[in-house]
Amino acid sequence: MKPCAATFIIEGRRHSQFDMLFPIECKRLPTPKGKDRDEREYVTNEPGTTGGIQRYKFSHHGAEHTFAAMIAYVQDESFSYWMTKINGWIQGLAVGYDPVWNDSDCLHLIDDNPVTKVSMLKSEHQRVGGPIASCVIFG
Repeated sequence: MKPCAATFIIEGRRHSQFDMLFPIECKRLPTPKGKDRDEREYVTNEPGTTGGIQRYKFSHHGAEHTFAAMIAYVQDESFSYWMTKINGWIQGLAVGYDPVWNDSDCLHLIDDNPVTKVSMLKSEHQRVGGPIASCVIFG
Protein backbone atom coordinates (compact mmCIF):
# COMPACT_ATOMS: atom_id res chain seq x y z
CA MET A 1 0.00 0.00 0.00
CA LYS A 2 1.31 3.44 -0.93
CA PRO A 3 1.46 6.12 1.83
CA CYS A 4 -0.96 8.99 1.50
CA ALA A 5 0.74 12.35 2.07
CA ALA A 6 -1.15 15.28 3.49
CA THR A 7 -1.81 18.33 1.34
CA PHE A 8 -2.04 21.78 2.92
CA ILE A 9 -3.69 24.86 1.49
CA ILE A 10 -2.12 28.08 2.76
CA GLU A 11 -3.26 31.48 1.45
CA GLY A 12 -5.04 29.74 -1.42
CA ARG A 13 -1.95 27.83 -2.52
CA ARG A 14 -1.81 24.04 -2.42
CA HIS A 15 1.30 22.50 -0.81
CA SER A 16 2.43 18.90 -0.91
CA GLN A 17 5.18 17.26 1.12
CA PHE A 18 7.67 18.41 -1.53
CA ASP A 19 6.80 22.13 -1.45
CA MET A 20 8.59 24.71 0.64
CA LEU A 21 6.23 26.17 3.24
CA PHE A 22 8.61 28.76 4.62
CA PRO A 23 12.05 29.58 3.18
CA ILE A 24 14.93 29.86 5.63
CA GLU A 25 18.52 30.84 4.83
CA CYS A 26 21.30 30.40 7.38
CA LYS A 27 24.78 31.90 7.43
CA ARG A 28 27.70 31.90 9.84
CA LEU A 29 29.22 35.17 11.06
CA PRO A 30 32.01 35.62 10.39
CA THR A 31 32.02 33.76 7.10
CA PRO A 32 34.46 30.84 7.29
CA LYS A 33 37.70 31.45 5.40
CA GLY A 34 38.04 29.74 2.05
CA LYS A 35 39.28 30.17 -1.49
CA ASP A 36 35.85 30.89 -2.97
CA ARG A 37 34.33 32.59 0.09
CA ASP A 38 33.24 36.23 0.31
CA GLU A 39 33.31 37.69 3.84
CA ARG A 40 29.98 39.38 2.96
CA GLU A 41 28.18 36.06 2.28
CA TYR A 42 25.39 37.02 4.67
CA VAL A 43 24.47 39.68 2.09
CA THR A 44 26.16 38.83 -1.22
CA ASN A 45 28.75 36.60 -2.81
CA GLU A 46 30.48 38.06 -5.82
CA PRO A 47 30.66 36.89 -8.49
CA GLY A 48 28.44 34.02 -7.30
CA THR A 49 24.80 33.91 -6.27
CA THR A 50 25.03 32.29 -2.84
CA GLY A 51 24.79 35.39 -0.64
CA GLY A 52 21.96 35.08 1.90
CA ILE A 53 19.98 38.25 1.23
CA GLN A 54 21.09 38.12 -2.42
CA ARG A 55 19.35 34.75 -2.87
CA TYR A 56 16.01 36.21 -1.75
CA LYS A 57 16.42 39.55 -3.50
CA PHE A 58 17.17 37.94 -6.87
CA SER A 59 14.56 35.15 -6.40
CA HIS A 60 17.10 32.30 -6.29
CA HIS A 61 15.45 31.16 -3.05
CA GLY A 62 11.86 31.69 -1.91
CA ALA A 63 10.72 33.13 -5.24
CA GLU A 64 7.07 32.25 -4.61
CA HIS A 65 7.06 33.66 -1.07
CA THR A 66 6.59 37.16 0.33
CA PHE A 67 8.10 36.40 3.74
CA ALA A 68 11.22 34.46 4.66
CA ALA A 69 13.78 34.08 7.45
CA MET A 70 17.52 34.59 7.68
CA ILE A 71 19.34 33.04 10.61
CA ALA A 72 22.80 34.24 11.51
CA TYR A 73 24.97 32.01 13.65
CA VAL A 74 27.11 34.62 15.39
CA GLN A 75 30.37 32.93 16.30
CA ASP A 76 32.55 35.97 16.93
CA GLU A 77 31.96 39.62 17.88
CA SER A 78 28.65 41.07 19.10
CA PHE A 79 25.18 41.46 17.65
CA SER A 80 25.59 45.22 17.26
CA TYR A 81 28.93 44.70 15.49
CA TRP A 82 27.30 42.45 12.89
CA MET A 83 24.26 44.64 12.38
CA THR A 84 26.55 47.60 11.66
CA LYS A 85 28.82 45.48 9.44
CA ILE A 86 25.93 43.99 7.42
CA ASN A 87 24.26 47.37 6.93
CA GLY A 88 27.64 48.75 5.84
CA TRP A 89 27.95 46.02 3.20
CA ILE A 90 24.44 46.80 1.94
CA GLN A 91 25.17 50.54 1.83
CA GLY A 92 28.41 49.82 -0.02
CA LEU A 93 26.48 47.88 -2.66
CA ALA A 94 23.90 50.67 -2.87
CA VAL A 95 26.51 53.32 -3.72
CA GLY A 96 28.54 50.94 -5.85
CA TYR A 97 27.98 49.67 -9.33
CA ASP A 98 24.79 47.69 -8.67
CA PRO A 99 21.64 49.88 -8.81
CA VAL A 100 19.49 46.97 -7.60
CA TRP A 101 20.70 47.49 -4.02
CA ASN A 102 19.63 50.50 -1.94
CA ASP A 103 19.51 51.69 1.65
CA SER A 104 15.99 50.27 2.11
CA ASP A 105 17.61 46.80 2.07
CA CYS A 106 19.26 47.52 5.46
CA LEU A 107 18.35 45.63 8.62
CA HIS A 108 16.14 47.25 11.28
CA LEU A 109 16.11 46.17 14.93
CA ILE A 110 12.90 44.63 16.29
CA ASP A 111 14.13 43.08 19.55
CA ASP A 112 17.44 42.47 21.30
CA ASN A 113 17.26 40.10 24.26
CA PRO A 114 20.53 39.97 26.22
CA VAL A 115 19.22 37.13 28.42
CA THR A 116 18.52 34.72 25.55
CA LYS A 117 21.26 36.25 23.39
CA VAL A 118 18.84 36.36 20.47
CA SER A 119 18.22 39.48 18.42
CA MET A 120 15.49 39.89 15.83
CA LEU A 121 15.60 42.28 12.93
CA LYS A 122 13.48 42.94 9.88
CA SER A 123 14.35 43.85 6.33
CA GLU A 124 12.38 44.28 3.13
CA HIS A 125 13.75 43.86 -0.36
CA GLN A 126 12.32 44.89 -3.71
CA ARG A 127 12.59 42.27 -6.42
CA VAL A 128 10.99 41.27 -9.69
CA GLY A 129 7.60 39.80 -8.82
CA GLY A 130 7.09 41.93 -5.72
CA PRO A 131 8.78 42.60 -2.39
CA ILE A 132 9.98 40.02 0.09
CA ALA A 133 10.23 40.74 3.79
CA SER A 134 12.48 38.76 6.07
CA CYS A 135 12.75 38.28 9.76
CA VAL A 136 16.40 38.19 10.64
CA ILE A 137 17.53 36.31 13.72
CA PHE A 138 20.97 36.65 15.26
CA GLY A 139 21.73 33.97 17.77
